[in-house]
Amino acid sequence: MIYAAYQAQADLMEPLRLMARLSRRTLGTTLNGFGDTAFLRGISATLEMIERAGLSHARPSFGIEAIEVGNRLVEVREEVAFSTPFGSLVHFKKDIDQPQPRLLVVAPLSGHFATLLNGTVKTLLPDNDVYITDWHNARDVPLSAGRFGFDEYVGHIIRFLEEMGEGAHVLAVCQPCVQVLVASAVMAQSGNPAQPRSMTLMAGPVDTRINPTKVNELATSKSMDWFEQNLIATVPPGFAGAGRKVYPGFVQVGAFMAMNMDRHVKAHIELYESLSTGAHDKALPTKTFYDEYFAVLDLAAEFYLETIAKVFQEHDLPRGVLTYQGGKVDFRAIRRTALLTVEGERDDICAVGQTVAAQDICSGLRPHRKRHHMQAGVGHYGVFSGRRWQSQVYPLVRSHILASED
Repeated sequence: MIYAAYQAQADLMEPLRLMARLSRRTLGTTLNGFGDTAFLRGISATLEMIERAGLSHARPSFGIEAIEVGNRLVEVREEVAFSTPFGSLVHFKKDIDQPQPRLLVVAPLSGHFATLLNGTVKTLLPDNDVYITDWHNARDVPLSAGRFGFDEYVGHIIRFLEEMGEGAHVLAVCQPCVQVLVASAVMAQSGNPAQPRSMTLMAGPVDTRINPTKVNELATSKSMDWFEQNLIATVPPGFAGAGRKVYPGFVQVGAFMAMNMDRHVKAHIELYESLSTGAHDKALPTKTFYDEYFAVLDLAAEFYLETIAKVFQEHDLPRGVLTYQGGKVDFRAIRRTALLTVEGERDDICAVGQTVAAQDICSGLRPHRKRHHMQAGVGHYGVFSGRRWQSQVYPLVRSHILASED
């Protein structure tokens, strides 16, 4: 019911947004000619804010066409190396002679597309042969494709690493730190030759019993029945995944925004002020961020519910009782994969201590193959995007990967 109501509201808003878009273009002719006044700029800004009011359910483009490698600009092409109904392994292919470390970036499946890591990928590309998990919108996956739960997510990571071949590295951002840790242990237990040479876990909920955040408290304050009854919806007719149970992306984004509503309101007020004064260069970063932030995807219900249960309520991983396809996962089996954990001092989603817990869990790794970094002065997103990620965190990630190449 909730999904049908949301879709009806979105359909009703679309003509208004279209009218605002057309009106702003017409007004733009006047603004670019003789009528550039504060009054008209204010009207144009209002029309643009109406045009932007709404969510997108289509995957944006990474838009990375070239990257500087050494002293030259190199073309970048997105190629799908492998695909399933639920996700694709996307390769950012570069035409260079010198081989680079192959790196799988595992993007979160938490309401946004993998393109949210655009800045992360851009930073990684000059030094690495980058692949990324491009998760598909569950509302576009037909019921005939089957289920997609916790084990299927882990299975996808294993399959993607196998597709990349022996000797690759893996970097997980936020939520998939847990699944990457599980995949690495499962591959080590079975002696899989494609087990990664290194893994980097960034701001992930490995042990949410430590310094619980508002996100963790919400997950433990309600029963599993409550989550299923109040947050799970059925994809309505008109979509390929009609009838599939999902945790809607619009619910997830709404929950994230509610945690920092003052910040989002302030950002939109400042955006309007920039547009109304003609400061379009100042407005561009905010517009770019929200274009990506408001592009949402739905999660398969089984994955969402199993993650709530296993990671946030039962804490199966740190308690040593996590299973994969019916067998117990032994994290002591990880002996060849070097570990780097990264946390942000001001992270209010995955607090300090939750990710570094992986260091003790990977007790089979020798001390010289484990390293931790706590980045001062950054919140959750600052761990993997922005100035400090580029100048302070990434150099450590690069060194970790290169040191594991031998």
